[in-house]
Amino acid sequence: MEEQQDKKININLTPDVANGTYANLAVIAHSQSEFVLDFISTLPGQRPTVKSRIIMTPGNVKRLLAALAQNVENYERQHGPVQDGQTQDISIPFGFSGNKGDA
Repeated sequence: MEEQQDKKININLTPDVANGTYANLAVIAHSQSEFVLDFISTLPGQRPTVKSRIIMTPGNVKRLLAALAQNVENYERQHGPVQDGQTQDISIPFGFSGNKGDA
């Protein structure tokens, strides 16, 4: 069997990106060839604002989904179950729909 070597990627993280952007809502749409992920910040008394839009191929979204699942599992193993905090229906604002598949 061949040993797999860790592939290292030299990633540049600029200071403005390193600070991060707060988002407490994500709206996801898709077409046959891409997924569009809008990360939104919405606070009481303020109009919700898209803070970042990420466009990915279906294959990359599937890899992201697996990576997120693994990270949540690791987190819960270390810190206990994550509470999703959903006690009511959350309606998607501005007529967006994650179900239509329009991008």
